[in-house]
Amino acid sequence: MGSGQLPPGQKLAKGWPVSHYGPVPKFRPERWTLQVFGATASGQKYSWTFDEVSALPGTVIVTDLHCASGPSTTDHEFYGVPARTLLELAPPAPEVTHVMAWAEYGYSANLRLADFASDRTLLAMHHNGEPLTVEHGFPLRLVVPHLYGYKGPKWLRAIEYMTQDRRGFWEERGYHNIADPWKEQRHSYQEEDSP
Repeated sequence: MGSGQLPPGQKLAKGWPVSHYGPVPKFRPERWTLQVFGATASGQKYSWTFDEVSALPGTVIVTDLHCASGPSTTDHEFYGVPARTLLELAPPAPEVTHVMAWAEYGYSANLRLADFASDRTLLAMHHNGEPLTVEHGFPLRLVVPHLYGYKGPKWLRAIEYMTQDRRGFWEERGYHNIADPWKEQRHSYQEEDSP
């Protein structure tokens, strides 16, 4: 559930502001797949259609969302597939330490495997009982409640298993590699003090 309190440096925003880089993609269900690739335990690539992803067992989380630029919004109800389900269906190799979440137009966000495997990390399809709007990531967005929003890309298309860390889109542009809002890990220059 939402914590009821905001991390340091955050301010409560009205509504649910739309924030993303680049254009909003058009959903083409006949071409859309969710893929898992990289260092899988089997060495194979996995792929699911939108109907197949929609048919996977789902769960609901209620969470707050925090943007690294300062706004926070509270009490979002998301429904979707737990990230742990993907890890069970497409197990990573034992040496995997990180994942890269890939979205439309080559957008990416790197995560420690433990952050992706959190029981609250969700491949979300619905928000407050309705399908996500396209501006908020329909058909699928990654929600990682305990990290800043740039770690949860909208329009998710793939998860890459990695045996070493590699920076994603915003991380390459000066944002913090871990992104814990409670530690105010906003910028890469703060990383020397990070665990």
